[in-house]
Parts: sequence; C-alpha cells; structure tokens
Amino acid sequence: MTAPPGGTGPAGLVIVPMRWWHLAAVMQAERELFGVESWSEAAFWSELAQPESRYYIVAEDPAQPAGERFVGYGGLGVIADEAHVLVLGVRKDQQRRGVGTALLRDLLAAAADRGAGTVLLDVRADNPAAQRLYARHGFVPTGIRKRYYQPSGTDAVVMVRHG
Repeated sequence: MTAPPGGTGPAGLVIVPMRWWHLAAVMQAERELFGVESWSEAAFWSELAQPESRYYIVAEDPAQPAGERFVGYGGLGVIADEAHVLVLGVRKDQQRRGVGTALLRDLLAAAADRGAGTVLLDVRADNPAAQRLYARHGFVPTGIRKRYYQPSGTDAVVMVRHG
C-alpha cells in the first residue's frame, strides 16, 4: 500500500508486509522505543509464523537513503470478530510525520477485511501522544491494566473501537 499525498501519511510512504529481512530494523526500533520492555526477536518470529491470525506490516520511505528507509512497524492479531493491535512503533526521528497514522489505518483496514468489528489495544498510561492517535481513530478508553508493562510497572490503558 502506498499512502496517498495528504491522506494516510507522508507522500510516498509505502506499507508492506513484514518479512524476516525486516527484523533487524524492527528490533533496532523496538529497543530504541521500548528499552527493556521490548519484544524479543523470537517473539516477532513467533508472530510472523501465524499468518492465519496475525497481520504484520512495515512502513518504508523510499525518499530516505538506502538503509534508512524503514520508518515504522505494526502488528495485529485477529480471532473471530475481534482484533487486537499488538504493536505499533515509529522510529523516533520519524515521529509526528503521519507514519503512525498510516500504519494504524492499514491495521484497521486489515481488521475490517478479516471481519473484526471490534478492535482493542493496550497503550502505556504515560504515553499521551499515542492515546491521542488512537482516540482520533475512534478508540475510547475502557479500563486500566495495573502494572502491565514490566519491569517498569507502568499501567496500560485499554482502548476499544467498535465498527
């Protein structure tokens, strides 16, 4: 998918299925964004091995120099009529440019294509920018998971979007 100008993200942004060759860049961004609470590479391998219920994507910016085209990633799990945004990350130097919006819109379209009428997610309570992104796309807070993120003990806000 290519993000249209003025639409889902920066002009020229390309969203493609995540493949094993993306994992080095994904892991670098994951560690930069989430530190000791990062997913492991084994966790991503496990997720990619479940294409019947998982959908993982990366965003690439062809305008960036070779080796720097990877700008973000996202993942979705779908079971029956319910989906869960499992992960969404944008390289720190690429944030506030619409990359997260483009990734989220693609994940939401994939959820709809797979028949999921409800989409859930967990977001750090101390990440108001991410909470605003999700709220702009129809997510509303429904609860708190106390001390969900470890080892920091940060709470997670549970958000849901219907239809």
